[in-house]
Amino acid sequence: MTLARPDRRALLGGLAGGAGLWAAQGLLPAWAQSGSAGLRADVATLEGPDVQLTVGHSPFTVGGRTGHAITVNGTLPAPLIRLREGQNVRLSVTNTLDEDTSIHWHGLLLPFHMDGVPGVSFPGIRPGETFHYEFPIIQSGTFWYHSHSNLQEAMGHYGPLIIDPAGPDPVAWDREHVIVLSDWSFLHPHEILDRLKKSPGYFNRSRTTLSGLLSGEDGMSLADRRMWGQMRMDPRDIADVNGTTYTYLVNGHGPDENWTGLFRPGERVRLRVINASAMSIFNVRIPGLPMTVVNADGENVRPVETDEFQISVAETYDVIVHPTDDRAYTLVAESVDRSGMARATLATRPGMTADVPPLRQVPTLTMRDMGMGGMGHGGMDHAAMGHAGHGSAPAGSAADHGAMHHDMRNPDNAPAGMAVGVGVDMISPAPVNRLGERPMGLEDVPHRVLVYTDLVALAPNKDQRPPSRALEIHLTGNMERFMWGFDGRKFSEIVEPIRFELNERVRVTLVNDTMMAHPIHLHGHFFELVTGGPAGHQPLKHTVNVAPGSQVTFDLTADAPGDWAFHCHMLMHMHAGMFNVITVRPLQGGAA
Repeated sequence: MTLARPDRRALLGGLAGGAGLWAAQGLLPAWAQSGSAGLRADVATLEGPDVQLTVGHSPFTVGGRTGHAITVNGTLPAPLIRLREGQNVRLSVTNTLDEDTSIHWHGLLLPFHMDGVPGVSFPGIRPGETFHYEFPIIQSGTFWYHSHSNLQEAMGHYGPLIIDPAGPDPVAWDREHVIVLSDWSFLHPHEILDRLKKSPGYFNRSRTTLSGLLSGEDGMSLADRRMWGQMRMDPRDIADVNGTTYTYLVNGHGPDENWTGLFRPGERVRLRVINASAMSIFNVRIPGLPMTVVNADGENVRPVETDEFQISVAETYDVIVHPTDDRAYTLVAESVDRSGMARATLATRPGMTADVPPLRQVPTLTMRDMGMGGMGHGGMDHAAMGHAGHGSAPAGSAADHGAMHHDMRNPDNAPAGMAVGVGVDMISPAPVNRLGERPMGLEDVPHRVLVYTDLVALAPNKDQRPPSRALEIHLTGNMERFMWGFDGRKFSEIVEPIRFELNERVRVTLVNDTMMAHPIHLHGHFFELVTGGPAGHQPLKHTVNVAPGSQVTFDLTADAPGDWAFHCHMLMHMHAGMFNVITVRPLQGGAA
């Protein structure tokens, strides 16, 4: 299924019939500023070997309102950077802000001092200074870049990065569109974080009402609702920050602006989907148009056809669509809590639209999301649930002495090595591997949904040695105080780095002891998800979404010497403590 990659003129040719004419007349509207050359027809793609980037302040307008953004070269998202496997690149980043900045090249394999994390791999870029990132390109695929400084990523400091393979592309496509999904608020991210610390449910407007409780709209029994109330937990606490403040964007365009990507009927169109959000997980579908997933996190996978996929923060998926009709299709990226959506259009001509489906019903957390194994909210074992948070079961109730009773302040219930204090408000009693389960809210949709176990690496895994040791890391938090960490410790405390020997093979299990999803990202490496799929073809990922109350296992070859960030990619979770450093020693030349 190989096909020579078309040259740029051929890709641009798709615009000549419609948008190209409009542009020549100066009439190209914002929603039609699209095309295979990049995110917008009026913004050039930046190519190596020398790339100049400037970080600065810019106004940003969406939905008729204008706010303050931090941008790269004055655009949101930042310009598309296109490189080629095998070349050397020099990326010069000039800081015109009045504060430090940085750029992390998300998913790229490079020397650790070029990774762009202040305080870990370099000191950051001070105001008025230029930093030169220089490294060889040793991979290909869909990636992105963003700030790792002062929540700037939430203000627009992110952009796509595509690396073309040195040889033939195993994926056949005639045209491509880069789809950068993101969230935007007119509230400063520090103000958002401050409100979350004061009231973690501040942005949640989907709580079940009394009338909803009586009508059973959330599918829960009165007894189940009473139990949730005793725990002082909200079964609709799906997303910390949502559509009450966020506008969801496609390539910097709000839903009403309808970013449009063009195609000709019969073409195989490659959509490179990047979730560059600060805090938003999306469910992506194109009603009436199947999608074939061919690449995940920049790594090729065996093609798998689906109708919808969930993309967590910082993940990327490449899909092929094959529209044969002269019509428009709506691309829907619905937030996981159904509080809003990003929307775009695939069409044969500018100005075309298709029906936009309404938001679906808000999902409800179940006992599985509390790490209660196979128990769903329909058949909940109340005796298995004890104190989990700041409420307690009535004296003498079954929950008060259940076999799985968990007083979260009792260190005896905590795994070895976990710090138990105010930063831990629950420990999952029976977390399970949920990689093969449909994501939350998509369990009962009447079409195909991608799950992690559908992913199979196209090429054999390079290192198929069995792991020499196992490591368990708990994702912990106190939701009421909005505190997050690993193994009960947040990064601002004295935390030892996670140490690996160079080229050591380790099996890592992430245990999510919270009721929130955590997309965990490891810098400088790819790891193999243990999915139970074909031996030697485990999918490679740099970011994995760990569902509430679940566990995820991956095999890691620590083949990149240096110090690497390891963190939740929910920006507010990382900033509130879910961050650590993985150190791989010795360095090159045998240095310690």
